[in-house]
Amino acid sequence: MYLEIVSPEATLFSGEVTSVAVPGVDGEFEILKDHAPIISLLKKGNVKIVGNITIDKNFEDKFSKQTKGYYLSINSGTIECKDNKVIVLAD
Repeated sequence: MYLEIVSPEATLFSGEVTSVAVPGVDGEFEILKDHAPIISLLKKGNVKIVGNITIDKNFEDKFSKQTKGYYLSINSGTIECKDNKVIVLAD
């Protein structure tokens, strides 16, 4: 599945991932390949990205690497998933 994480400053990440977990306003949820279409608001928390990915050197300082993936801290945002493409608009 293809993921894009966009902030007001730049596109922080774009590429193929295995899964993405986000802090939804009603609780954390995870999106995997072939997920049903969804649009949701996000609250303060961490976006977790899992897969064989490479973070752009210009934005490495925004991500933290853990044993189970990369984490990006956000204050709020929106997520849209449709046709195996996920777009996260993050503040």
